[in-house]
Amino acid sequence: MDISTMRSYVRSVVDIDSSDIADDTLNRFLGEGYDKLVYSEKRWPFFETATTFSTVESQKDYTLAAVGVAVTNGLREVAALRTDEHVISFVGRDDGDIIYPLNVASSGAPWWWSFWADNVRLYPTPSAVQTINVRGYKNAAAFGAASSDATEPSDFPDPFHILIATYGIARAYEQQEDPGMAAQYFGIYATEVENLAERYVDMPAPQPVVLNSRIASRWRSQVILPNRLRYSWE
Repeated sequence: MDISTMRSYVRSVVDIDSSDIADDTLNRFLGEGYDKLVYSEKRWPFFETATTFSTVESQKDYTLAAVGVAVTNGLREVAALRTDEHVISFVGRDDGDIIYPLNVASSGAPWWWSFWADNVRLYPTPSAVQTINVRGYKNAAAFGAASSDATEPSDFPDPFHILIATYGIARAYEQQEDPGMAAQYFGIYATEVENLAERYVDMPAPQPVVLNSRIASRWRSQVILPNRLRYSWE
């Protein structure tokens, strides 16, 4: 459902026309509903993406924009990094900086990474150009204000389209000073967001459920080395 069709649907339900609410205003209402959906869940599966970026010799910090340079609209969040040979494990920035102090030169193939202030830090500092494989969540495309009539909600499956229009209906009733109907449609919107989240953000079928275990990672349960940062020579 494109934004023009959403506007028509909203006006047919509320029984108004463009003289009551201008196209630009209604687009902004629909954009609000879209943004609320985008940020209502941190990890919608339809924003999952995979990409690569190249390290720079002797550079340890990489902006989120640099990591997601090949992703349309850029990365919103990094989920995992790996080289062609091994997984790069995530650690907290404090732990990483303790083992690899900023005033000590350490270089080699990166084995650990941390994330702070939209910057990825690799440990140890890459000693050469290397391709890093990235999995993460991309930013949603803009939708609402200034959208052309043929624009559809980026990446959202069809069941979400009518939900964005439902939010537009609620805002239109609110603008028309009908708080009762506005509250009713806001309630419908909120309920359906929960229903769709349960449908789309459940645990993937291939992911094993681990119960009553001290080690949630199958990989960690099989390694010999203890779970700590490794030095570049190890």
